[in-house]
Amino acid sequence: MLLFPIALMALQDTPPADIDWDKEFGVEERVRDPETGELPVDPYEQSNDNAGARQFSGSQMADHFGGQDGIRRIAVRTVELSRADSRIAEIFVAHDMVRLERTLFEQFCFILNAGCDYTGRDMAAAHAGMGVTRRDLNALVENLQQAMREEDVPFAAQNRFLAKLAPMSKDVVER
Repeated sequence: MLLFPIALMALQDTPPADIDWDKEFGVEERVRDPETGELPVDPYEQSNDNAGARQFSGSQMADHFGGQDGIRRIAVRTVELSRADSRIAEIFVAHDMVRLERTLFEQFCFILNAGCDYTGRDMAAAHAGMGVTRRDLNALVENLQQAMREEDVPFAAQNRFLAKLAPMSKDVVER
């Protein structure tokens, strides 16, 4: 009985070492942009409308968030917390974190009226096929709340911001 599996192993050919398996299976190497460090994406129409919410008026909300510097720290920290969160970390594994941090900052900065334009995709296109659940989104919101607390954003300002973001859930949650 033991001889049969050994005989089968002996009959198998070892593939040549010079085969480019990526080429064989049509795997294309994605090269990061040398200036931004981001992976390339298919073209899309850029518009502030893609941010998913209207801007706050005035500068008070941006001030509560520490201006662009504070908003950037909150966006980066939200991504850090989410990547370390066992409930949702898997969602982020195959994604371009450089692009995510940039577009999340731009989105927050635009909505908070801190002087930024949003250059990312619309929420439905950005999250298509990810299979995000309500539970996943709730975990992300908890991480955003933690990041805002760490930056001492007043609770009322946090709630106003979350109220602006909440309607986007219909474009993000798929199941």
